[in-house]
Amino acid sequence: MVRCVRVPKREGEQVRSALFAEGMLDLGARIRAEGDFLLIPVLCESYGDYEVVDADMAVQEQRPTDYREVADVPEDLREHLPSSFDVVGDVAMIKLPDELKPYATQIGEALLSVNHSIRIVFEDHGVKGEFRIRDLERIAGEGTSETVHKEFGVRLYTDPARVYFNPRLSSERSRIAHLVRDGETVIDMFGGVAPFGTVMCRLARPKVVYSIDLNPDAEHFARMNAERNHISNLNPMTGDSSELVYGLPMADRIIMNLPQIADRFLPIALDRLEHGGIIHMYKIIEREDFPPFLDGLVADAAARGHEISIEHSELKTYSPTMSVYSLDISKV
Repeated sequence: MVRCVRVPKREGEQVRSALFAEGMLDLGARIRAEGDFLLIPVLCESYGDYEVVDADMAVQEQRPTDYREVADVPEDLREHLPSSFDVVGDVAMIKLPDELKPYATQIGEALLSVNHSIRIVFEDHGVKGEFRIRDLERIAGEGTSETVHKEFGVRLYTDPARVYFNPRLSSERSRIAHLVRDGETVIDMFGGVAPFGTVMCRLARPKVVYSIDLNPDAEHFARMNAERNHISNLNPMTGDSSELVYGLPMADRIIMNLPQIADRFLPIALDRLEHGGIIHMYKIIEREDFPPFLDGLVADAAARGHEISIEHSELKTYSPTMSVYSLDISKV
């Protein structure tokens, strides 16, 4: 007999996810339906106000969940297997150190074997060129790199081999969307396939979002995202945002997701921002250089006649000494 909580089906996924996150989901037994309810095996005596029952449950086959456990590589190289990789839709992309490159196919097959939601695996040779496109080489799986990435009820059509897309900013896209006030004019200066704009238009009510990118393929996918998500107030554009913004209305909010050099375009963004507006800028920088960098932004803006205030957070580690920062820059 297995201890279970009896949960209405409509609440099943929410409860299952919460139990898993808290380490209280019994992975040794399968969840099963009982009328309008689900019996979810647990490792605790009780959970919330849900009824607790003991039931005969089918055994859940235990499968490896870490590709490193099954990758066919020499034992002395196993410690070099990357602990993380990017997934966009059903496409996985992994960066391999030189010593593992001869075993790329075996590593790709291992990823497929433990991640059934992945269709194809690419070795990622890095982001290259002015369009910030990943140099990808297929190492396992079938099909093309075109895919659909889902987040917060939004379907984002993209192709990481043709356009820039960062799946790790999903929380940022949601955060900013929930800051948008009704009727705002928003400009995304380096918009890619318009993930910020698409999420924003679905979760908020801006008047219009202009999503600009140099890459014509980005506009193609941005228009597809607007159409497939039934959005009418997203306006994708191809070209140099430092020029195109001067033909657009003044913005209430500007997105600047070009973390290597976005600060170079900050004077232009401030020129096109309404007083009281906010710029969301991302920056990769040495951690020890970040405080003087902030002081420099304020001083440079003042020299150009703009008073700004900055709130910031460290999004993630980029290297042993560098981090990616999120800056919310308000024009006072």
